[in-house]
Amino acid sequence: MSNDKRRWIEGIVFLLAFGLTIPAANWMIGNAGTFCAPNAPCLIPVAPHLMAPSGVLMIGIALVLRDLVQRRLGVAYSASAVVIGAILSALVAPPSLVLASGVAFLLSEFADLAVYTPLARRGLVAAVVASSAVGLIVDSIIFLWLAFGSLEFLLGQVVGKGWMVLLSIPLVYALRRRDEKLGLTPA
Repeated sequence: MSNDKRRWIEGIVFLLAFGLTIPAANWMIGNAGTFCAPNAPCLIPVAPHLMAPSGVLMIGIALVLRDLVQRRLGVAYSASAVVIGAILSALVAPPSLVLASGVAFLLSEFADLAVYTPLARRGLVAAVVASSAVGLIVDSIIFLWLAFGSLEFLLGQVVGKGWMVLLSIPLVYALRRRDEKLGLTPA
């Protein structure tokens, strides 16, 4: 298989996974967690004595997947995926959550893009970690404020998303090594 075809196929897989993380996160907030109170987000523990809305798991993954979409398909695809993912959220979440999620997601992913793009050629792992750190902070602040009018779960959001980014680093590192071995270059 040619490198261009391999890059395209992998890019489409990353794109589809990325697009599904947003509606999955919104669905989880209302339906999955270790504690779900009426008219409140479902929560999960992310550290001892620290809870966060359950959607943090998907958004932490989304931040990394957006970078991989850009690596395989380019900036235009990753920017389009952000918009499409936000639109898909409307199918599974209440309007107020969709609005908060959509705005937070758009702004955080574009912040992620702004950090990842200049760093990507210097080192994939460092670019993913730095851009995800910026994206998860932006996303957490905007989402919590718009969705709940409070930053009560800010530390939990940051920690939960941070765990997901950290868990993805071995995969990102392996992908970079494989790319080098195969001679695959970023889009």
